[in-house]
Amino acid sequence: MGDYENGTPATSVYQLVREQLEYEQYRWVITGVAGFIGSNLLQALLELGQRVAGVDNFLTGHRHNLDQVRELVGADAWRNFELIEGDIRDLSVCRAACDRADYVLHQAALGSVSRSMAEPLLCNDINVGGQLNVLDAARLAGARRVVYAASSASYGDHPGLPKQEQHIGQALSPYALTKHVNELYAGVYARCYGLETIGLRYFNVFGPRQDPAGAYAAVIPLWIAAMIGGRQLVINGDGESSRDFCYVANVVQANLLAALTDKRAAVNQVYNVAVNARTSLNELFLLLHEMLAERHPHLHDFQPAYGPFRAGDVRHSQADISKAVKLLGYAPTHDLRRGLRQALRWYEQHLAA
Repeated sequence: MGDYENGTPATSVYQLVREQLEYEQYRWVITGVAGFIGSNLLQALLELGQRVAGVDNFLTGHRHNLDQVRELVGADAWRNFELIEGDIRDLSVCRAACDRADYVLHQAALGSVSRSMAEPLLCNDINVGGQLNVLDAARLAGARRVVYAASSASYGDHPGLPKQEQHIGQALSPYALTKHVNELYAGVYARCYGLETIGLRYFNVFGPRQDPAGAYAAVIPLWIAAMIGGRQLVINGDGESSRDFCYVANVVQANLLAALTDKRAAVNQVYNVAVNARTSLNELFLLLHEMLAERHPHLHDFQPAYGPFRAGDVRHSQADISKAVKLLGYAPTHDLRRGLRQALRWYEQHLAA
């Protein structure tokens, strides 16, 4: 298997879990399966010979993500996938998906700070009400464990760097609040019902199949699409805000490790998932410009524009990943430069519209 060439997950991810899955075929549930992270998890599990039921209502996910996975994994592996088209806000959909489930990877969410500022009620309905349905359906089905997408947004206004799981501040957006509530509900289900849960606080994930379109697109695909297309690129604020950018192969690894760990101390915990690095938006632009300008001559003199700071955004973000390293065996394989290098072919093929 390639090192995320054309979207194939890194070999090292498989080396970490292959032995555990080689002789066992489990039933996995992925919510938000047609989304960016969900489709990458689907690809990894199908390539590992697992059976997967995926839930999506296509509010933010895309059928073309599933089409790409089908093409990459082949017809035989694809037969192990069942798509349940439905909404996690519908408890009956969650119960149908979780029936006979071994592991649940809950990725479905309205995952945008700025959209949550515009639509706080919708954000709460999906992120809080939807997660509660997933937890309860997994509990009733007797699932072994729920691994859910938490967020670095939960750190809010806490100034400490790098971010450590036990220290959080006040939420700066409805989205951030919902992701913190996700952690609280997971803890309640662990204490009250014995449901095993693990939360993964993602930090600015990027990679193949990340949507560059719309008002709420993530910065890396948005910027690459603008640069390739020769359109204006706007940096929010002065460009000195910083992020811990995390390639999606690292996230796939963390999810599989979290689901399969047999360490009792590792369960019912929350972990940072990133690389423990900090890159400013100005530095990100220079790196992208360096990598793209050689193949796209119109970018040689390309310069960004600057706009106002975006409401709800944190100023700096960087993860302490030592807890995940110690308890899960997490070992990120891609820093920002390597991740961009691996994903660039996909970006150029799919973002050049």
